[in-house]
Amino acid sequence: MLHPSYTDLMKIVNSEIEPGEHPVVNSRYSIVIATAKRARQLINGADPLIDTDYPKPLSVAIEELYEGKVKIIGDDEVEEESL
Repeated sequence: MLHPSYTDLMKIVNSEIEPGEHPVVNSRYSIVIATAKRARQLINGADPLIDTDYPKPLSVAIEELYEGKVKIIGDDEVEEESL
């Protein structure tokens, strides 16, 4: 079993949205994609945002997401930033 669970991660990621807004993460797939992207960044040399003894980049990425150190940006926010 994965600790923390998918539902816990989804609650944390979506905790900063205002009432009436669409959640950033709607499914497990979104969580998996976000953690995989962050793990790739760590593999490519990015510094971890937390102090941890985890040896695997995916475990570090999950913990960063759980602690709220990584923000998931939706596709519509990426388009707005590029304008």
